[in-house]
Amino acid sequence: MLPYCELDSGSQVVELTWLMKARVAAAMAIGVILIGVLGWSLAAPADPLGAVRATNLSFSETMILSLLVIAASVIAYFVCWPYGREMAVLAAPSGLAVWAMRSGSMGQLMQGNTALLQREVLWATLKWEPIFWLLVVGVAFAAVWLVQKVQIAGEPAKPRQGRKSNHRNYLNVVIGLLGSGMIALFCITLLARDVGFRDSRLGMVLGQPAIGQIVFSIVVSFGAAAFVVKRFLDVSFIWPTVACALITPFAIITYARQSIALHLVERWPAMFFSNAALSVLPVQMVAFGTLGSIAGYWLAVRYCARREHKTG
Repeated sequence: MLPYCELDSGSQVVELTWLMKARVAAAMAIGVILIGVLGWSLAAPADPLGAVRATNLSFSETMILSLLVIAASVIAYFVCWPYGREMAVLAAPSGLAVWAMRSGSMGQLMQGNTALLQREVLWATLKWEPIFWLLVVGVAFAAVWLVQKVQIAGEPAKPRQGRKSNHRNYLNVVIGLLGSGMIALFCITLLARDVGFRDSRLGMVLGQPAIGQIVFSIVVSFGAAAFVVKRFLDVSFIWPTVACALITPFAIITYARQSIALHLVERWPAMFFSNAALSVLPVQMVAFGTLGSIAGYWLAVRYCARREHKTG
């Protein structure tokens, strides 16, 4: 009998009927409309080919974005009732995904910063941008959690089921966070590729992949990571989502340090990178990574449920 096949609330796994699929589509559509379309003016760069950057948003624009995220999440919660808790979290990353697809690429950003000093300043600011986008997603998760708490406030308390020890839970979370990051980075390195050329020092340099390749690689990479950590560690999709914000800083520290950046500036055009993860903008990493993490988690839940049904 395989564990971890029920929803976190203790209810049984529900098959994805056409009505369930419609609810998933509705949750994503709400985020696309409110954040991706109506909120685009908040993030739209002055240059049509420019990249969506956290540094382009003022404090007031950030507050407006937070309100849009909360509104999208709350509306999605009730539209998807009684599965609002599970589905409403899709709204915010779906909206950010529209921004990520409309954004210019990392390669275009590099073309506007060709000197070594410019690159160093750019990498220093990009290193921490994933945290901003993760906080945006975190606002959405918190909104869904609060609405759920309000909904169940008047319901009688349910008996608590036996749980693993806190030490084991914490260990699983730590392993799940680090493990999902390692799995995702490995998969991104393999999948987020365009043309590549041999380099005597770096081994290989990679061109800027198209947006479709980025979407595919990030969703699949974090989907695989979330599937593995849920299947073997019973870890929520929250931790692979947090790992989305760790990939870019790790890649910059490891693959964009000064000696490597100088080599690229001297030998290669701006559209080439020493590692595939560097070709992905922070907003793309977090938006598509969150969607992949949620999808991978529920694929693992369904997989376990079917295995349990066959062996039961």
